[in-house]
Amino acid sequence: MKTLPADFLWGNSVSSMQTEGAWNEGGKGKSVYDIREPSEFASDWKVATDSYHRYEEDFDLMQDLGMNCYRFQIAWSRVCPDGDGAFNEEGIAFYHRFIDALIARGIAPMICLYHFDMPLALAEAHNGFRDRRVMEAFVRYGKKMIDCFGDKVKYWLTFNEQNLYHMPDAFLISGYLRGEKTLRELYAIQHHVMVAHGRLTRYLQETCPQQLMGGMLAHALVYPATCKPQDILCARQLDEFLNQNLLRVFAGQGYSPEVMAVVAREGFEDIYLPEDLDLLASVKNDFLAFSYYASRTLDSSAIPPGTAVNNYMQSGDRPNPYLEATAWNWQIDPLGFRTIITGYANNWRLPVFPIENGIGAIESWDGVKPIADDYRIRYHRDHIAAMKQAIFEDGAEVMGYLGWGLIDILSSQGDMRKRYGVVYVNRENHDLKDLKRVPKKSYGWLKALIHSNGEAM
Repeated sequence: MKTLPADFLWGNSVSSMQTEGAWNEGGKGKSVYDIREPSEFASDWKVATDSYHRYEEDFDLMQDLGMNCYRFQIAWSRVCPDGDGAFNEEGIAFYHRFIDALIARGIAPMICLYHFDMPLALAEAHNGFRDRRVMEAFVRYGKKMIDCFGDKVKYWLTFNEQNLYHMPDAFLISGYLRGEKTLRELYAIQHHVMVAHGRLTRYLQETCPQQLMGGMLAHALVYPATCKPQDILCARQLDEFLNQNLLRVFAGQGYSPEVMAVVAREGFEDIYLPEDLDLLASVKNDFLAFSYYASRTLDSSAIPPGTAVNNYMQSGDRPNPYLEATAWNWQIDPLGFRTIITGYANNWRLPVFPIENGIGAIESWDGVKPIADDYRIRYHRDHIAAMKQAIFEDGAEVMGYLGWGLIDILSSQGDMRKRYGVVYVNRENHDLKDLKRVPKKSYGWLKALIHSNGEAM
């Protein structure tokens, strides 16, 4: 019987603004999230799940589960309050304690440097990553974090879900506060983010050659709605612009010729400095990471003529009649998970690491009985089974499997109703309650799975 490697990594992934809270403690500056107003189905971001004060409790739960990897984010404005000025030693000391607490429990830390929460001062001054000055500030911050933590953190990421900067979502996550959201600005944002990634990859590899830098995508496999050639063409173009183009850079090949043809045609070549392109054709990542929750389907007939490839899904997104969906209409597709893992391994010959996977559901706790989340057990079981098929049948080299938010956190929209965890955190959007951590039914299943290194499915 084939078994997973003994050093296979099992764990949890989160971001800082969805977990930490303590928005005005420890010398932290404001981020763009700290000024967002709450609404009916969105909390503010001031407390989140209070991991700033409760991380030891959460780490104890992860240790009990058997986890040996935790991917978290350093909050840029906690360690550099205005994004480009003096560093905050109190914030840096917090992350030293945080990392040491993980290591003491046998949990390998994975640092992500940016997960959408631009320091507010930097966003207000320069409108986010559309400006090269923000890219330079990020590189400065990233180098400082590598200098601080590179001796004890093996796994690194620059940007969470980096291909989101190639989609309309870029204007929500890049510190962009004002403007017309033009295609030129989108290409400037995506390029500046990629150059920052390349420069920090090179810096880590030069200064901490024993550590590993990954490139990460949000990979939603997109199927053509039919076998009509135009559907197939548009799905392939979308995959090239939003996925393969970045994977080519991560693999040390530089940008796709197809993407650069659009850059030339649109007159964006001045954004792409020769030294940038030389860098991106010479830096190679150590592993390929991705998030995966669902697949999508594209109908080319709904795309208006002249639409930029980056924007196809705004009009062409269609439900897949062959798949079930969550309450948020995310279509559940374990086979798509296998397809992505195997494709990465076949095409790029680098280790593959799925570092976000999970199902969001509306849940409430009665204060007594554990939540019976059999749907979550089924979701993770089916996706882990698909991953094992990619490994054992397709020959993929996979480093590990990290679930998303396996101790409940705020959703990416700030909605505490959308829960991913095997541990319930007792708070609602506008009622913090006691923030108690309560294992769900899936907790016991996941604990048995991890302690058996994936055998007790």
